[in-house]
Amino acid sequence: MSYREGRFWQPDVTVATVVIDDGRLLCVEERVQGQLVLNQPAGHLEPDETLLDAALRETREETGWDVRLTAFIGAYQWKAPARPGEDEGRHYLRFAFAAEPLAHDPAQPLDEGIVRAVWMTPSELRAAADRHRSPLVWRAVADHLAGRRHPLSLVSQLE
Repeated sequence: MSYREGRFWQPDVTVATVVIDDGRLLCVEERVQGQLVLNQPAGHLEPDETLLDAALRETREETGWDVRLTAFIGAYQWKAPARPGEDEGRHYLRFAFAAEPLAHDPAQPLDEGIVRAVWMTPSELRAAADRHRSPLVWRAVADHLAGRRHPLSLVSQLE
């Protein structure tokens, strides 16, 4: 039965930040289903949270870095492959933001599953494509490196 025939369907809404300092990208190594993968600081939007606030929160929780959002890179839709035991993969709608680092708190406990925050050059990240958590990782970085930046005002929270 499709969602149009009465089954509820909703994508996972996520945010990600592309944080660049001195030509290096802030990445996270995280353990997912027993594998060590690479991602940007990223995570799910929480109830009553703006997309901008979610991006700031996720970056801090996963890396210990406070950042300033500088631009909206883009919105990306992706369907993950089905995991064992699933009929179909999850659907993701990711909002990616550019950011610059402000301050680091090395005492900040990192989110569950995060092994460490690591700074990588774009070429190092691209060379590790087989370890990317999803194709969304490189796509947001590539768009940022290509100059794709939009005003943050494109992302609005209505009250």
